Amino acid sequence: MGGCVGRYWEGWDDTQSRGSSRNGGRGGRNEPLKKDRPKWKSDYPMTEGQLRSKRDEFWDTAPAFEGRKEIWDALKAAAVALECNDHELAQAIVDGASITLPHGTLTECYDELGNRYQLPVYCLAPPVNLISERSDEDPSDSPEPPVAPKKEFQLKVRLSTGKDLRLSASMADTIGQLKKQLQAQEDIDIAHQRWFFSGKLLTDKTRLQDTKIQKDFVIQVIVNPQALRAPKPSSTTTTTSE
Repeated sequence: MGGCVGRYWEGWDDTQSRGSSRNGGRGGRNEPLKKDRPKWKSDYPMTEGQLRSKRDEFWDTAPAFEGRKEIWDALKAAAVALECNDHELAQAIVDGASITLPHGTLTECYDELGNRYQLPVYCLAPPVNLISERSDEDPSDSPEPPVAPKKEFQLKVRLSTGKDLRLSASMADTIGQLKKQLQAQEDIDIAHQRWFFSGKLLTDKTRLQDTKIQKDFVIQVIVNPQALRAPKPSSTTTTTSE
């Protein structure tokens, strides 16, 4: 079992290439792990998800063939470390598992019992024609929602002090803008305001159109008690009796 290295570089779809083979003649040759990662091109443009699936399939099935599971685990950890550019860690893993590298790469290696292990190229480096996938969670990749036309209405706001009031707002306004308006009207510092709607905390960048608020709905504002300033004392005139 094991196949030749030449077949490995062509993709190694044969299941025999996944295993290891008994080879008592390593010749005692052991090269340090090279830093250079192999460069290869997939037969078809491959996405990051497809590459991960292909790797997972190999690592899940490799221990089922000949060889020792602890060595397969060490090779996987070394391959991950090498791809993360942590060459020292990869070398330490290889040395700690007593793995011999005749060519200084993980493409062909041996354990101390003489078993040969071969890793497919896709487990060691991504292809040059890898297709990057956009993350759905990356806000920079997602287009901003269209801004609603600026049509003002009276927004009902209920403070945690029990006071109700109305603010002039439009659906395009952000919560941060409305906080400033509340500060100007009630002298409540922005840092001491927490706005909630339907039990959800509203961030400063949230627009009213994103909250799906409708006419006559009320937004709750929790006010930090420290923000409630004491009323300023009125100035009094002291008269001096003659």
